[in-house]
Amino acid sequence: MSTASPVSDARIADGGPGPAAIAAQRALRRRVALVWAGRIGLAVLVIGGWQAFTTWGIVDPFFFGQPSGIWKRLIDLFQHGTQFGSFYQNIWTTIEEALIGFAVGALTGVVIGVVLGQSQYLSDVLGPYIKMVNAIPRIVLGSIFIVAFGIGVTPKILLAAVLVFFIVFFNAFQGVREVDRNVLANVRVLGASRMQITRHVIVPSALTWIIASLHSAFGFAIVGALVGEVLGAQSGLGLVIKTAQNNFDPNGVFATMLVIAVIVLGAEWLIGKLEHRLLSWRPPTPSEMNVL
Repeated sequence: MSTASPVSDARIADGGPGPAAIAAQRALRRRVALVWAGRIGLAVLVIGGWQAFTTWGIVDPFFFGQPSGIWKRLIDLFQHGTQFGSFYQNIWTTIEEALIGFAVGALTGVVIGVVLGQSQYLSDVLGPYIKMVNAIPRIVLGSIFIVAFGIGVTPKILLAAVLVFFIVFFNAFQGVREVDRNVLANVRVLGASRMQITRHVIVPSALTWIIASLHSAFGFAIVGALVGEVLGAQSGLGLVIKTAQNNFDPNGVFATMLVIAVIVLGAEWLIGKLEHRLLSWRPPTPSEMNVL
């Protein structure tokens, strides 16, 4: 009977990778290549079909735009700007509103979620009011903020913060409620204070829930900023989209949407890096092991 371990099978005597490790690396590279091939193929299919259908007259480019026209419009926006100033300035206005709203909404969502998750009394008192505010349509909140604070950046930041808050709050709240009660009982027996329990047990345990909510939260921060700009603004990508819509310029709408998509994907990549760093102590889940 063989007594070789997986480790000895994966590593050869000189310390280099063994056959099993080499096979695993090849499988991983093959999977990454297949994933990227699928992504690129899908993009080529969609964009190529869109271009072909508009060129052949099957789809009217006046209403749906055209990939080549979108690209030309995008270059024109970067080179000549908009009637509201430089396109770069409009991009930065939206990013600034979204980033501040994201930070404010995420911070308050985590704090209130952790506090209410530990206090049944506060949860019972404030729960109905939180649900009532969450039920208000966001466009109504945006209108209220604009009436109260004008058409500057403040109402956009508030609207973005509100959208982010509820996503992060509910995840943080549920994450606290899912902490293992046996672990909490053990640390209390060991004499840990409430602050120590919160810092060293509850927050790390709920961190997976919180980080998961951040992936979608930044997208909602962008949505909040854009909705506020559409309702009333002096600059921003939402205003650029609204103007292009009023001018029957679908290429301008899609070109601005492409910029927004790039911003959101970049933020998603950064949040993924943050997640990997903050949760490096956590063993991989079965789904993550299957991906690897």
